[in-house]
Amino acid sequence: MQLPAQQVAVLEAASADEATSVDALAAATDLPPETVTGAVFELEDEGLVAVSERVDETIALTDEGREYAEETLPEVRLYEAALEAGADDDPVSMGQVIGASGLEGGAVDIALSNYARKGYGVIDSGEITADPDADPAADAEANALAALADVDDAPVDSVDIDADTLDQLERRGLLERHESTVREVTLTELAVTELMAGIETAETVGQVTPELLTSGEWEDVEFAEYNVEADAEQFEGGKVHILRQTAERVKDVLVGMGFQEMEGPHVDADFWINDCLFMPQDHPARTHWDRFALEQPTHIDELPEDLVDRVERAHKEGVGPDGEGYHSPWDEDFARALALRGHTTSLSTRYLSGEEIGDLEPPQRYFSVEKVYRNDTLDPTHLLEFFQIEGWVMAEDLSVRDLMGTFEEFYAQFGIEDIQFKPHYNPYTEPSFELFGTHPTTGELVEIGNSGIFREEMLEPLGVECDVMAWGLALERLLMLMYGFEDIRDIHGTLCDLELLRETEVTY
Repeated sequence: MQLPAQQVAVLEAASADEATSVDALAAATDLPPETVTGAVFELEDEGLVAVSERVDETIALTDEGREYAEETLPEVRLYEAALEAGADDDPVSMGQVIGASGLEGGAVDIALSNYARKGYGVIDSGEITADPDADPAADAEANALAALADVDDAPVDSVDIDADTLDQLERRGLLERHESTVREVTLTELAVTELMAGIETAETVGQVTPELLTSGEWEDVEFAEYNVEADAEQFEGGKVHILRQTAERVKDVLVGMGFQEMEGPHVDADFWINDCLFMPQDHPARTHWDRFALEQPTHIDELPEDLVDRVERAHKEGVGPDGEGYHSPWDEDFARALALRGHTTSLSTRYLSGEEIGDLEPPQRYFSVEKVYRNDTLDPTHLLEFFQIEGWVMAEDLSVRDLMGTFEEFYAQFGIEDIQFKPHYNPYTEPSFELFGTHPTTGELVEIGNSGIFREEMLEPLGVECDVMAWGLALERLLMLMYGFEDIRDIHGTLCDLELLRETEVTY
């Protein structure tokens, strides 16, 4: 019997007594695993080998999981700090315990969300208690992290950790599961017989080359047979992400409605992001829990002095004869602090003030479809960064009816005609209302935006003397209503479903 060299090598490396994996055969023959796989299937067709398959599941800690394995889980650190502060006797201020624990940023939210779940104590009305009988040494998740700290891709059935604990670690993003298909090869009796009789290596050529053609050798060589039924390697071509395609479609719709596009910095001063919006400096949304501040540089160098004075006066004293302001401290240094913008309304304040492109005379229409950043808890409708559809219209005698009509016209372009409105409060608009749409799959109402008429306390410092209606809409939630996605993490971020993105048809 004559066989191609790679098939002969695989037969000689395989065994009739025990199954040998493709990876082991590749190592024994110095052939690439894909070449061995091809040879194995060809040998199987000839009845010379038997091939079995199984799916192996392995687990490994993520970088965050390894960090907690070396230090300890945030909830354990919080519990230890609470004990140190005496919270096992009397409730202690949560801020005091958090400060003593050394936890920062997202680790604080992680600690708080798991503290009570694990029975370490109770958090209520800004105070924390600690259960003196709780035992961090018996924390199943912490012990599992320690057991997996020095292991890479451990088979699931080789670790002594219960399934519920593994599932919880995976939900927390501390552990990853990997599945792989393992093919094992065993020689058949026919193969043993042929090997004993002697198998010769057939000199075959896999493809025609210029050298074979020019030399004329192609007439004498034996070409390898091609298996036209074999699975070919798949190459997925690149394409524009469905989210970006939808963003471009939104831009086309708004331009068609007479709007011009705004541009501006992703990192900006709190002055443009919040102070110009008549957002008080002690508003909860302006704390470090809800924003991403910059470590370097920390503050903006230049702000228009006259505008700063007018904004400060509006905050302290109000605007107009009936204005009162907030009667609270206003700090220019706080206003100069740099952060990732939490909304693209910072672009609106720059344009309305004339700082970006000069003074604007009504009527004007502007929009942007840009990324914003918020320190939110990840869930099916919230991400740390997402796209906001910002827009505003400057004109005389605008009303809520004009604003609602604009939304109805805009969303109708995407086949959405059941928009609902709910009164709302914003520091910078009055009246204000939220927008809701019906999810096509679940039938639930999904919040898709916020809007209103800019307040006089915001517009007067900016030098605007007519009405301005404005909105901030969520691009991802528009996508949910258009295509029926139930979790925006399926299309955006590290957990997105690549197959879903490749197969989803973009409609216009």
